[in-house]
Amino acid sequence: MRRIFLFAIVFLLTISGFSTTEFELNLRSLPGVVSVEKLNTVDFFSEKYLVFFEQPLDHSLPEAGTFKQRVFVSHKSYNSPVVFVTEGYSAEYASKPNYINELSDLLMANQICVEHRFFGKSVPDNLDWTYLTTSQAAEDHHKIREAFKQIYKTQWIATGISKGGQTALLYQMYFPKDVDITVAYVAPVARALEDGRHEIFLKNVATKKERRKVLEYQIEMLKRRDKILPMFEAFVKNQKLNYYIPLEEVYEFCILEYEFAFWQWVGDVTKIPSKKSQDYVLFQHLLAVSHPDYFSIEGSKETFPFYYQAARELGYYGYNTESLKKFLIHVHSTKGYFTKVFLPKNMNVDFYPQTAIDLENFVKQKAKNTILIYGEFDPWTASAPDIGNNQNVVKIISPRGTHATRIKTLQKSQIDQVMDLLSKWLQ
Repeated sequence: MRRIFLFAIVFLLTISGFSTTEFELNLRSLPGVVSVEKLNTVDFFSEKYLVFFEQPLDHSLPEAGTFKQRVFVSHKSYNSPVVFVTEGYSAEYASKPNYINELSDLLMANQICVEHRFFGKSVPDNLDWTYLTTSQAAEDHHKIREAFKQIYKTQWIATGISKGGQTALLYQMYFPKDVDITVAYVAPVARALEDGRHEIFLKNVATKKERRKVLEYQIEMLKRRDKILPMFEAFVKNQKLNYYIPLEEVYEFCILEYEFAFWQWVGDVTKIPSKKSQDYVLFQHLLAVSHPDYFSIEGSKETFPFYYQAARELGYYGYNTESLKKFLIHVHSTKGYFTKVFLPKNMNVDFYPQTAIDLENFVKQKAKNTILIYGEFDPWTASAPDIGNNQNVVKIISPRGTHATRIKTLQKSQIDQVMDLLSKWLQ
């Protein structure tokens, strides 16, 4: 029957004037595939396609409806392993011809990048947030994995960065037999909406001298509010940004966020302007590190599904305010800030802590062939799961590394360790 179906596709494509390949025919024949579009790619891959899968909103209740999920497939060979990218957000970047995942390059592998449900172009016509759960997302990945096993019968490596890394770990938890290896980069497992460990982490990150320079910048921005806040207000107006909280609070939250954002992405205190710098220089540095669009309604448009997930299952972080209290005027307490800052007033979400509990227990006790990669300075490292005595999980921390830590940024001995493990597990 399948051979007849493939023949029919070949015939239709032929009379339509299109040329096709065996791999494309295989893609079109997969269960759940609703469309296939050929894309340009680099020589590393032989073919690349944009594929849309039809997915149930609720995998246990088909009558709830469906949505189309965007998947980018880059084919190298049938005998090569498959790098399965469990993106936590939109996968628009994967549409670029030159996108090659780090592991695809290192392992000479095929590449399948799955956009997360409710992000990018994988959004249902009618948004019902109750269907945006970690278990439903894992079911999406499982369905795609089941379909592709008709094409690829080699080893599968699940991977993702940040929320995508967390998604890869959750996928392994829900479907432990689906992949052979998991490589999760800078993946957090927060235990609460305001986890609490990040603030402690930031009080001890780097050296006392380096932390002091970050604090001095924050204090200077608060002390000079009379001169810098008008710049801030003019910029926000020019960018047409709107917020759920007053603009004076937004200014102070940007300065509170600065500490987290600086250690997450910068980590080099030589990039912080001197306290004697002009107002405009200090303001431009804030824009570079803790931009006001982060808290805006417009700025969170593409990532709002994450804010819902954070409030429901994934959790987030809080802020250190002790050293800044006497300089803060409008933000008297940051407790409960997440809901006030990021969610509409009519959205009430109860946090479900069991997901983090289950995932941490899984990593500590049952996870297999898993590599966790973190940066020493990245605050998200504070919520890295405890691996306990699980000999099948390896956690690697890059010295002075940030959220941009990858295998290629590790020290040579750490790179060798990762490659040795991958080679061993792929045998």
